[in-house]
Amino acid sequence: MASRHPTPAIGRAPKVSFVSLGCPKALVDSERIVTRLRAEGYELSRSHAGADLAVVNTCGFLDSAQTESLAAIGKALAENGKVVVTGCMGAEPEKITSRYPQVLAVTGPHQYESVLEAVHRVLPPRHDPFLDLLPPEGIKLTPRHYAYLKISEGCNNRCSFCIIPKLRGVLRSRPAADVLREAERLIGAGVKEILVISQDTSAYGTDLKYAASAWKGREVQARFLDLARTLGELGAWVRLHYVYPYPHVDEVIPLMADGKVLPYLDVPFQHAAPEVLRRMRRPAAQEKTLRRIARWREICPDLSIRSTFIVGFPGESEADFRLLLDWLEEAELDRVGCFRYEAVAGARANELTPAVPEAVKEERWHRLMSCQQTISARRLKRKVGTRQQVIIDEVRSGGRSQPNAGGTIAKGRTRGDAPEIDGVVHVASRRPLRLGEIATVRIERADEYDLHGTVVGF
Repeated sequence: MASRHPTPAIGRAPKVSFVSLGCPKALVDSERIVTRLRAEGYELSRSHAGADLAVVNTCGFLDSAQTESLAAIGKALAENGKVVVTGCMGAEPEKITSRYPQVLAVTGPHQYESVLEAVHRVLPPRHDPFLDLLPPEGIKLTPRHYAYLKISEGCNNRCSFCIIPKLRGVLRSRPAADVLREAERLIGAGVKEILVISQDTSAYGTDLKYAASAWKGREVQARFLDLARTLGELGAWVRLHYVYPYPHVDEVIPLMADGKVLPYLDVPFQHAAPEVLRRMRRPAAQEKTLRRIARWREICPDLSIRSTFIVGFPGESEADFRLLLDWLEEAELDRVGCFRYEAVAGARANELTPAVPEAVKEERWHRLMSCQQTISARRLKRKVGTRQQVIIDEVRSGGRSQPNAGGTIAKGRTRGDAPEIDGVVHVASRRPLRLGEIATVRIERADEYDLHGTVVGF
């Protein structure tokens, strides 16, 4: 009986469909795999049904993420039949193969060569020098004007609720020169905003003992401050994500005040109650953290801080939760994400008691988000009447009969907002706007999460 998806006919490039789940770090892994596949002559298919093979890059951090990953694998199998699985969930392949024994291969996170080998076995590449040319920045899965730049893999922290070190291993930093060369290629291809990511960005280089590497005739140390400063010299917006609040983070704030990197910090505080932080195996000096935040804002008044928190962690009392709300009121963080605690197979936190009832988790989540909505609205209101630099992410014409006849309506982000996770600026303009353009916008009003304004100047 003939295979439902035979090897592609001679003269046609093999087609691969690709699903990327999880965080931006997984997205960077996907971009690397896709770039290699395109370099070898494979084409990308928008649908599983139209492909010769499907690849699913999974997320395995939470049970809900694993459920989503398993559903994506099942969908790919139903629509295609030939599936290779990779990503974080691949670190525990039995969870996949017990459910879907028919998958062709399972590889772990950042195992690019293993993924390619699995694809080659099922769907050999067809080399064509006229089709295999690639742009120097590789294939990106984000819009052309911004890109994620991964500076390290793995993590040395041992938070009780997290299994990332088990999935991705210990910290492995890239030499500074490698990071800078990739950033330069991206900017040369039109990228206007570099989003620096890793599991623990401020730990960058500790595993390399901050070893220097040669870049453009000088030595650059693999150190958080040195890398941020040098990236800031390349002429693009530089946004720092997943910055653990180690003491040396204070050193990067003057760079933000001087406009070298964006005045933005993504710091995963997770909680504020000392007892909960102790159980999480996180730094617990939150009063000191409040003083540091105040000092950061003295140095850089435009600084935007986003963070994530977990409610309903085992043993979290009502007093602990109220302390968190009080801390948020004093910290006045600009952007906050909140997660209801969810047990993760293999995490030490699973052994902690007492468990917080699901109904209590839900009630606390709503209270925290309501509290933060008020804080966010208050901080955004302070921007009304100011002029902000806004990078344009979406554009549509406002006219009915001719393009731009009624002006342009667009969405963008200030220097204090990251794509996908933060708020947006709704922009009106009498002139055409381009994707990736950085426009000066007068802010006219604010709501709980977003800003509204008009482009000024021509």
